[in-house]
Amino acid sequence: MSDALESIRNAIATNDVVLFMKGTSDHPQCGFSQMVVRILDHVGVDYHDVNVLADDAIRQGIKDFSDWPTIPQLYVKGEFVGGCDIVREMFQTGELKTLLDEKGVTVS
Repeated sequence: MSDALESIRNAIATNDVVLFMKGTSDHPQCGFSQMVVRILDHVGVDYHDVNVLADDAIRQGIKDFSDWPTIPQLYVKGEFVGGCDIVREMFQTGELKTLLDEKGVTVS
């Protein structure tokens, strides 16, 4: 598990925006992951996706790391933002764009 946690820490530390999801951004494997991918793509932010289905240790490790029981999970500049419902609500209210701007994340 320590290798998984190190991999999680590294992904979060080396990427401005990280989405831990089921599947990949090109091929989401669940509706919740697909929703967050669509939102991030619509906003126009570059992000790193981590397919938790490819590694059971990462899948459990991210839940332990964030103390959040579900996937997907979005991180911006090292900060846990939330899952699908939170990201969707933040997108709808404009808070997601504001957060990205405040964190200095470039959007197109």
